[in-house]
Amino acid sequence: MTEFPRRHVLGMTAGAAIGAALIHPATADASPRTTLPGTETGTDTGTHTEGGGGDWGTVPAALPVPLERWFDNDGIDTTDARGGNFDGSGYTFPGEELPAGEVEIDGLSYLFPAATAGAKNNIVALGQRVELPPGRYLSGHFLAASSYGETSGEAVVHYADGTTSTAALGGPDWYGGKGALVAPYRYGPTGAKDPHQVVIAASTVAIDPGREAVALTLPVTRPAEANSSSLHIFALSLQPAVEGRALALRSARSTTSSLDHGAQSVEATVVNAGTVGILAADGLSLSVDVPGARTVAPARVTRLAPGDETRVRIGIRPGPGTAPGTGRDGRIVARGRGQQAAEVRRSLTLGVPDFRPTDDSLNTHQAPYWFQDAKFGVFIHWGVYSVPAWAPVGVQYAEWYWSQMQDPNNPTHAYHRQTYGESFAYDDFIPRFRAERFDPRSWVELFRDAGAQYHVLTSKHHEGFALWDTKVSDRNSVKMGPKRDLIRELFDASRRYTPELHRGLYFSMPEWFNPDHPWQGHAPRNPYTLEPVPYTGHFAGQDYIKDLQAPQMLELIEGYDPEILWCDIGGDNDSHRVLAEYFNHAKNRARPIEVTVNNRSGIGPHDFTTPEYTTYDSVVTAKWEASRGLDPRSYGYNQATPDDKYMTTEEVVHSLVDIVSKNGNFLLDIGPRADGTIPEIMERRLRETGEWLKVNGEAIYGSTYWARMPQLGEDLRFTVRPEKAFYIHSLTRPGSTLTVEAPVPVRPGDRVTLLGHDRPLSWRTTGGKLVVDVPSAARASGRHVWVFKVDWRS
Repeated sequence: MTEFPRRHVLGMTAGAAIGAALIHPATADASPRTTLPGTETGTDTGTHTEGGGGDWGTVPAALPVPLERWFDNDGIDTTDARGGNFDGSGYTFPGEELPAGEVEIDGLSYLFPAATAGAKNNIVALGQRVELPPGRYLSGHFLAASSYGETSGEAVVHYADGTTSTAALGGPDWYGGKGALVAPYRYGPTGAKDPHQVVIAASTVAIDPGREAVALTLPVTRPAEANSSSLHIFALSLQPAVEGRALALRSARSTTSSLDHGAQSVEATVVNAGTVGILAADGLSLSVDVPGARTVAPARVTRLAPGDETRVRIGIRPGPGTAPGTGRDGRIVARGRGQQAAEVRRSLTLGVPDFRPTDDSLNTHQAPYWFQDAKFGVFIHWGVYSVPAWAPVGVQYAEWYWSQMQDPNNPTHAYHRQTYGESFAYDDFIPRFRAERFDPRSWVELFRDAGAQYHVLTSKHHEGFALWDTKVSDRNSVKMGPKRDLIRELFDASRRYTPELHRGLYFSMPEWFNPDHPWQGHAPRNPYTLEPVPYTGHFAGQDYIKDLQAPQMLELIEGYDPEILWCDIGGDNDSHRVLAEYFNHAKNRARPIEVTVNNRSGIGPHDFTTPEYTTYDSVVTAKWEASRGLDPRSYGYNQATPDDKYMTTEEVVHSLVDIVSKNGNFLLDIGPRADGTIPEIMERRLRETGEWLKVNGEAIYGSTYWARMPQLGEDLRFTVRPEKAFYIHSLTRPGSTLTVEAPVPVRPGDRVTLLGHDRPLSWRTTGGKLVVDVPSAARASGRHVWVFKVDWRS
């Protein structure tokens, strides 16, 4: 996979936005505020009305908290004000592209620091205690970013009665995440502009509205130093709680996504800001009122406990005279109990225009709903590296064999000499990559049986060997090695035998030793003598970006219709143009498909971030996907790894549940052998995971995170199926009772069960805790993770 200097390419340390931008309409008597320009999918008009009278109260405007006394880092520069050092390496945000002073971002008011020469403008989270105006609050909203990779930690809320509550607080990697504030460049150590977008995101900490909050202690991360991940706080705003019934609408915007019936989706987050729960009898629904389009699929909310929130999708259909991309001012309106409960005014984009090769246009794209709901996929690393298939177990990537053999201090250098001899070049492995036992039907049926919803195959890894019939190089599996179009065969089998699966392709942006643009700084050479060796199948004299990289990406897009384009490494690219063509090709097909791209194509715009061999500690509301191999370190097959070093099925299931509880997908990798067979231990793990998902999949697929908390201690995780059920995942075998010390949204009459055990379980609430009786027969019915379901429809 990826090993690289952090500042030059995207990869394993790239983080994600920990909070989507939030909208909370100000009340009519609130003080005027500066309103930021929005994106093309929805601009804040600055005119909001909250509440509709009658049974529904008005939610007060958010309260900005001044943070100047705690600022200890200068991370914002301008042309005239220099001297900042956000990340410990001399890079800074551009003040010209950021707000200053009192500013409204999606309806929440913040005090954003100005860029002043020599002045501090953010807090590096090191456990500082921030005093709050005493009051009862629903939540605290931060503007935050991380340097050198996403980071998070435990924040502590202090109450007047001496008690505390805890919640995770984090921020996206400023270079690789998504955020409420986006700048198209950053300043480097010399003052030059680095033309890659950087972000600051909104992040939320839940506060108990039943207690008076007086202070908040920030997480303990690291000082702002090079190659050290630090969390930076720029601003804080508090949302007051409301007695009675009250509703807030946040993050309302039009999208480029479609619902199942083809309607354009308008999204909004519905927050129960009051003390009374919302039930089906309230008849709460949301619609869009906008000239040029009509609501064809209202969203309905049938269960929302006090302090909880849910993200809804409202379907609209533009009228026949409305051109795609038309901007109109409109309202998202919530109605319940026969009255208007809340509304927010927004500028909406009606219809989806063709995408343009610009940050602004590509940033409007988002991960499609099928991807957000899928949760589990299979990654396949297969290539010439599958022939030597060797690396120190649990230490290095086996698929990096060619790169690692270049270094005399790397164990692969000595291994290759001893096993194959100094005169055996890496490309001499190509004839041994034959795929003679490759059975694509058995592969895709295995993925289906594993419970995966999509698969992603390496079309070309860093070695530059393509697994399809590329026309711009003979370095491919049709001209050499297997003499087969391996991608075509896999995709054809998937469409025929497992049409329910979604198909994706990995693509390495650079190639290690391509003579026209060597990522490693030199063309192929013998690592022992340093004499040049051929780059087999290469067409010499190409412009790597224009004649190879971009054409190959377009061959895959236009010839294979991948629903996921999983890029790697980044670096030099033509990705603005390629991704615009990708999105337009998908939406303008006779039968449109919804596609997605990750954050490693070398440009800022992306749909999801991709931590590898790690996960996030907190909920990340911007979509993300964690990947890792069943192998303790490798994605490609490592013949040196014994079976007992692979992930156990319990470890796979625990990882899946943990990732999904924080809004992630899990892309679990296998490494087939060079002959096309999947190692037996990998197949067994996939099938055993599928068995667990057959019983418990309803708590995974189509679920979302619980806004209050993703987990409780080490053993409990939570997921929600909006309007259907709440799920408690116990990562350890429960005893005779399960006690959950959290405000689980359960009401009298709800049916509580353990998935896999048909009979309802007795339960009770006491002292704010949910206690469930778990008879021995129920305990015996589960394994790996025991999933308790609170059925809201009973």
